[in-house]
Amino acid sequence: MGSVRLTVAQALVRFLANQYSERDGVQQRLIPGCFGIFGHGNVAGVGQALLEAATTGSADLPYYLARNEQGMVHASVGYAKTRNRLQALACTASIGPGSANMLTGAALATTNRLPVLLLASDIFATRVGSPVLQELELPSGYDISVNDAFRPLSRFFDRVWRPEQLPQAMLGAVRVLTDPAETGAVTLALPQDVQAEGHDWPEELFAKRVWYIPRPVPEPSALARAVAVIRSAERPLIVAGGGVIYSEATQALADFATATGIPVADTQAGKGGIRWDHPQAVGGVGSTGSPVANALARDADVIIGIGTRFSDFTTASKTAFQHPDVRFVNLNVTALDAAKNSGVMLVADAREGLEALTSALSDYTVPETYTAEHTEHQARWNTVVDEAYHLGHAPLPAQTEVLGALNESIGPNGTVVQAAGSMPGDLQMLWRAEDPKQYHVEYAFSCMGYEIAGALGIKMAAPEREVYSLVGDGSYLMMAQEIATAVSENIKLIVVIVQNHGFASIGSLSESLGSQRFGTYYRYRNDDTGLLDGEKLPIDLATNAESLGADVIRVTGVDEFRKALDQARASTRTTVVHIETDPLAPVPSSESWWDVPVSDVSQLDSTQQAYQVYSQHKATQRPYLTPFKEN
Repeated sequence: MGSVRLTVAQALVRFLANQYSERDGVQQRLIPGCFGIFGHGNVAGVGQALLEAATTGSADLPYYLARNEQGMVHASVGYAKTRNRLQALACTASIGPGSANMLTGAALATTNRLPVLLLASDIFATRVGSPVLQELELPSGYDISVNDAFRPLSRFFDRVWRPEQLPQAMLGAVRVLTDPAETGAVTLALPQDVQAEGHDWPEELFAKRVWYIPRPVPEPSALARAVAVIRSAERPLIVAGGGVIYSEATQALADFATATGIPVADTQAGKGGIRWDHPQAVGGVGSTGSPVANALARDADVIIGIGTRFSDFTTASKTAFQHPDVRFVNLNVTALDAAKNSGVMLVADAREGLEALTSALSDYTVPETYTAEHTEHQARWNTVVDEAYHLGHAPLPAQTEVLGALNESIGPNGTVVQAAGSMPGDLQMLWRAEDPKQYHVEYAFSCMGYEIAGALGIKMAAPEREVYSLVGDGSYLMMAQEIATAVSENIKLIVVIVQNHGFASIGSLSESLGSQRFGTYYRYRNDDTGLLDGEKLPIDLATNAESLGADVIRVTGVDEFRKALDQARASTRTTVVHIETDPLAPVPSSESWWDVPVSDVSQLDSTQQAYQVYSQHKATQRPYLTPFKEN
């Protein structure tokens, strides 16, 4: 083959446009598009390359203009999660604050094990004009820039100082983007002068390249160890995480649960991995889970983790599993997660692992008394959920009623999006998922501001779905700009603004920790007390959303809210439904705990009382260090 002369940025765009992923014989573009905000670091580099590609047809890499660099990373993460990590979007930003604004998104992507490609513009490689505008100067070295902050947040990081380094960097980046065990944020730092530098590239660099996504199978001896532990169990419990959904193992999970009778609890990322009405489904587990799953977790003798990270919310800060001899079997494609809680490590694809376990345990079922116990408990809990969904709270509705109205009308082809505040807890506890993609809560990083931007990416990945962004005051004010992006791209979203005049979740947490909701209300400063406990601020989020181009429907009650949802679904435009709720309305208890330290020295009675409760819970924490023993 011959060579072609292109700039580094043009070569990058052409390369990305020809990368494909394939799993189970299904092939798709790996990088189907690029978000970007241009500045002096990338406008004449990657920006020019994207323009030239679109104008000449030399590369098919559609460009999307975002309004916030962090927001475009969130949108890309939402896209990748919806596409089960088989596709990822690229994001390009200028040097200095432009690229630094992507740091939060990088942390979110890596924490969630979701692929996103960050093209962070950088300082001049030649250093001719140093220090340039927005350059970070450190006395310890001239090769350090703001972008070095991406190193601990990225699963792969490389800086392309010379054109000759680009092929190796691009291949390394795509290798990690397509590795289900290692994926996360991938960052290529691109000095702005190098982006525009011409170079002769071998034509084979731009040939179509297919990256095959593996399905690792269980190692036989590891499978035998896992089977032995499960066979010994009388009260086993499955904890289904996001890996079940990403590996498209939902049917395999349902078959395994049906065959063995083992109840299935789910994490935030795993909700929808099994339908809520499956006989073995017992709802969310952990700090914000259902009391059914948490009661089973307390007495379970074997915990079977499938595709879960075992975060502190899932383990209730290591207090969820209280059986004195509890053992763990961890089926996970990532060894880091399979090794947690001293469990039997079954490092494999979730679908492959479940199918192998189902076959090996064909003659195993749990005792009938165990099934009858959780079935009866689940029936009682369903009554509690129904009551929470139809509480009739006045004068303002409860948040649970808003969630209930949405849950009952969304249908299996809708997707609810949330990330932070009180709603993720209410959702995991109460939501009845009918489809693996109906429930989309980012709760590994729990990033305020994800909701609207993430919804944008979800809708781009699944235009056939109705996507509902549930957002409260705090998250809305953190990042609402991507409403403008949705409007400009004619991408329809339904945004539900739940107005409660402050940080409802942190307010409740603050109160439980003896801090009396300090600093969690949106209020005027009170001249008498010196605190922010005056009258409510006249913040009008609905008008703000309208100014960004969205249609807005204001409602005051649940019946109006239901009608507004119907109206929003019938529309072809991004529509915001605004409803005010009572942040102090009652919510059912998860009968669980989350470790947030309380001051052990205080003159406040409320803090002293909270510390006594905290100490009682701390006494129940366990390290889960039980080693594997041959039966």
